[in-house]
Amino acid sequence: MSMIFKKPKKTCDDRNCPFHGELAVRGRVLEGVVQTSKMDKTVIVDRKYLQFSSKFVRYERRHGHIPSHNPPCIDVKEGDRVKIAECRPVSKTVSFVVVEKLGDEK
Repeated sequence: MSMIFKKPKKTCDDRNCPFHGELAVRGRVLEGVVQTSKMDKTVIVDRKYLQFSSKFVRYERRHGHIPSHNPPCIDVKEGDRVKIAECRPVSKTVSFVVVEKLGDEK
């Protein structure tokens, strides 16, 4: 892996794991909070950000839901703060993978 992330303590045999499988990580690295973890090995990450509006000359708050692959060795739950990284498309909607758990959202 070209980028440095904390390696998880657990191991897994998932081929789409960036640490124990063959999934290459490239592109954007984002942070967000896990909204739902109901799918199998997939979580929805909610990312809040500011967008500048030139018409009103101020910033507006926006958010986006990003489906991300959740490897079994990291295994994040709802409400966790995570770091996700871009990868090749894992499925129709998933092009990001969870690479690090940053803690719980307070």
